[in-house]
Amino acid sequence: MQLGLCAVTGGFLASNQVHCHHKLPRHMGGTDEFNNLVNVHKDVHRLIHATSEKTIERYRNILQLDGKQLKKLNQFRKVCNLVALV
Repeated sequence: MQLGLCAVTGGFLASNQVHCHHKLPRHMGGTDEFNNLVNVHKDVHRLIHATSEKTIERYRNILQLDGKQLKKLNQFRKVCNLVALV
């Protein structure tokens, strides 16, 4: 599973940092099959699904994503029907 790396940041994930993200959310018809899952840092996962400006700002400050990482994050947000972060 991604050699223990976050699919967005590329950083190594300790066991207490790993969250499994459904590429296509279950409530939108996604499944728990391997090809619909990706490992991300727990804070990245919160940011993927965040909708409140306060939460978005908090996790953007924590993560300090670069342009490439933000692009990957926004790809996951788009599938979830959430607005892209700039």
